[in-house]
Amino acid sequence: MERRVAELKKLGIKNVSFEGPTVLNNIPVLGKGYVGVVVIAKQDKKKVALKIRRIDSSREEMQSEARFLKLANKVNVGPRVIDSSKNFIVMEYVKGKKIIDWAGELKGKGSAAKLKTVIRKVLEDCHNLDMAHLDHGELSYLHKHVIVGRSPCIIDFESASVNRRTSNVTSATQGIFIGSGLSNIVKKIIKVPNTKHMIESLKKYKHVQSRENFDEVLRVLGLHRV
Repeated sequence: MERRVAELKKLGIKNVSFEGPTVLNNIPVLGKGYVGVVVIAKQDKKKVALKIRRIDSSREEMQSEARFLKLANKVNVGPRVIDSSKNFIVMEYVKGKKIIDWAGELKGKGSAAKLKTVIRKVLEDCHNLDMAHLDHGELSYLHKHVIVGRSPCIIDFESASVNRRTSNVTSATQGIFIGSGLSNIVKKIIKVPNTKHMIESLKKYKHVQSRENFDEVLRVLGLHRV
């Protein structure tokens, strides 16, 4: 515990606030994963997100995840990394709602356009990750890993890797449009593409992850003019 307190001081963390939509042992937090718990913190006078390595995690350090997030940052994806240590990652605080909650609250005129804009941005970010050879690893469960605020933001790179074939666009597209709670919401707001055509375009993209093939995926999804 003393070592962790010393790390926090070195990172400039002044205090931690327990608030957020997720509850862990009756304590509200921003989010939790297998590796870490995310809380709101203050670095000097600035509000930040602090990811804390769980003591029951098999992961021995947080620097690897911080490096993956920095790689994502290079292509303008994910919350910006501010600093990191063995047990902590200090990140930009992204205010917003999980995409499934945000989409579920869409109502009235303009809802379809808003949803299409967000999905297009998410898929563009996924394509940028593919081009950076960084696989997020959990975008099949996209409803847990995208926060929508001023713009959508892909979060939680604890399962990321540069050593496996990237499947960000294919995983995210399936997570949005096929057999998920999010897809059930999406199809009530916008016209969902033919599954066969969608799978065919994704297979082509998976084989050659070019801009041309990505644009074809967008066309099949009805997002090319967004």
